[in-house]
Amino acid sequence: MSTHEEKDTEPVKVGDLNSYSRRVYTTVKVISKTEEREVTSRRDMSTHRVAEALVGDETGTIYMTLRDDVLDAVEDEMVLEVKDAYVNLFKGSMRLNLGRYGSYEVIEEAPFEEVNLENNLSSKVFEQPRRYGRGRDRGGGDRYRRRY
Repeated sequence: MSTHEEKDTEPVKVGDLNSYSRRVYTTVKVISKTEEREVTSRRDMSTHRVAEALVGDETGTIYMTLRDDVLDAVEDEMVLEVKDAYVNLFKGSMRLNLGRYGSYEVIEEAPFEEVNLENNLSSKVFEQPRRYGRGRDRGGGDRYRRRY
C-alpha cells in the first residue's frame, strides 16, 4: 500500500503536472538519465553534480533533476514513489525537483503498464517572466528613473 495518505495529499499523474505544481506526490518509472554535469550554487557557491532523469507514467513524461547522492542512487528502470516534490522551469522547460523537502522511495512494481513517451511535458517551452531586481542586471536601466 502507498504511503501517500500520511499527508492527505492525492497522488497526481505526470500528465496533470503544470509549472505551478507544488507538494507533488506521484509514482514514476525512470526511462533514462542524461550526462552528469557540475554546477555551482549561487546561494553558497558550493559545487554539485547534477543530471536529469526522464521519468514518467501512463499519462506522460517529465525530466526530474537529480543531484549528488540521488544521482548515484537512481538508475534506469527503477520505479520511484516521489513525495513532496515541486515543478519549476529551467530555461523555459518544466522540471520535477525533490528540492530540500522532497523525497523518494524505490518500489518494486509500477502501478501502470507502460510509460507514455508521446507526452513529454519537458519538451514544451514556456515564457518565463523576467525577474527584475536580482543579480547584476536590474533589467531596466533608466526605465525607472524619473525624468524631468
